[in-house]
Amino acid sequence: MRLAFVAAFFAALLSIGSAWAQSDRNQSADTDSDKNNTLYIDLKDGRVAIEMYPKLAPKHVAQIKKLALEHKYDGIVFHRVIDGFMAQTGDPEGTGRGGMGDMLPAEFNSESFTRGAVGMARTQDPDSAQSQFFIVTKDSLFLDGQYTLWGRVVSGMEFVDHIKQGPKPSGMVPAPQDKMIKVRLATDTKE
Repeated sequence: MRLAFVAAFFAALLSIGSAWAQSDRNQSADTDSDKNNTLYIDLKDGRVAIEMYPKLAPKHVAQIKKLALEHKYDGIVFHRVIDGFMAQTGDPEGTGRGGMGDMLPAEFNSESFTRGAVGMARTQDPDSAQSQFFIVTKDSLFLDGQYTLWGRVVSGMEFVDHIKQGPKPSGMVPAPQDKMIKVRLATDTKE
């Protein structure tokens, strides 16, 4: 009887050890997935980390990742920044009229444009987003269902708050504008 108990005890320990090992593998995979969906934007005051939502906006996230991996966002200015609303960037011309990459179909979703939400800028055509995006600095729920929300700032909002603003109502920032010094995926080790 003692021998059966000891055997059962060791079998239980092996089972627990196997479950822990599987849990560690799953956590490692989740961490890699999180890094693959984390965007870092280096600003003059510090780093902003954005969690991207590929399940909610797969085409938009894929385009952002592609442009970041190609380092196309490096040095791009914040051309439109409105106090108490948002900071917009992603135009290689710095005018608000330019873009990079493919035109994207709208991927409206149920996420709300609360402080820290990141959405794609577009023209009046819902399917005209390319590379320009904005970070909401104050809850702006009137944008819900009107613009594609593809991510959310998880750290560094205090640095977004310090981006040079433009005069109201347009928010167009006069030169010299603040810029995205460097934009990388957390998994991108190229420098």
